Amino acid sequence: MLKRLNEAMDHIEAHLDKSIDVAELARIATTSEYHLRRLFSALAGMPLSEYVRRRRLTVAGADVLAGQHTLLDVAVRYGYTSGEAFARAFRAMHGVGPGEARRTGAALRSQPRMSFRLVVEGSSSMRYRVVEKGAFHLVGRKARVPLVHQGVNPAIAEFVRGIARDTSLRIHQLSDQEPEGIVSACDDLDPSRAEGTELDYWHAALAGTEPPDDLDALLVPAGTWAVFENTGPYPQALQELWRDVFTQWFPSNPYRSRPGPEILRTRPAAAGDTTDAALWIPVERAAPKGT
Repeated sequence: MLKRLNEAMDHIEAHLDKSIDVAELARIATTSEYHLRRLFSALAGMPLSEYVRRRRLTVAGADVLAGQHTLLDVAVRYGYTSGEAFARAFRAMHGVGPGEARRTGAALRSQPRMSFRLVVEGSSSMRYRVVEKGAFHLVGRKARVPLVHQGVNPAIAEFVRGIARDTSLRIHQLSDQEPEGIVSACDDLDPSRAEGTELDYWHAALAGTEPPDDLDALLVPAGTWAVFENTGPYPQALQELWRDVFTQWFPSNPYRSRPGPEILRTRPAAAGDTTDAALWIPVERAAPKGT
């Protein structure tokens, strides 16, 4: 049954810009429309129609931010009969109208694609925004360290402790753009992202000016970045965010990762023993399915 339900989820994904017939979904899932709706709501915690609506608005949000089509064209593509109806639905999900989102690059909500196993994945939304950045230098100190999936990375902790206070102050003063201040960055990761493989870890700032000769520097080309934010205990909440970006957000949105450093800015949260984190991932638009 779970295999059939996942095939029905695949059918939804292939028809987000077309009419979705619940009777056809029920046929794929080998059940009745009534039982499909009941089963989906029980497993997913939301009606099937609401899931389809949120998935359409997730993909539509990416099209709005891309700016390649008029807002009316985007509205019609995803089944709305008028720009006003699309704007109301868009604002209800994303908290901002499509025109404002396109003008300001506002943060949008993403409904992850669902899959059914022993648990349901993708039943909560993620906040993200897409930012176009010009070329910049990552300037600071760099070390080659092993990848650790859970808990504090001792190699990184030791490396950061070894950076002199005046050096960190110099790095901080070089920051002249978002994300501001000292950031952490990971670059040159093994494609497998297996625990124990090595990566370049940066304790650095983003600068548009030429870097000084006595600091490590990496020229990062202009490109598109997806920015994800959360608040929680460090480092668990951050590691879970990183995991969810690659296991939920990428499969559910028309983007793919591109070469470049993955940048993290952390700050103590206003209350409690938690940390505010902003994760910047280099991305590019994925080719439409079937092309």
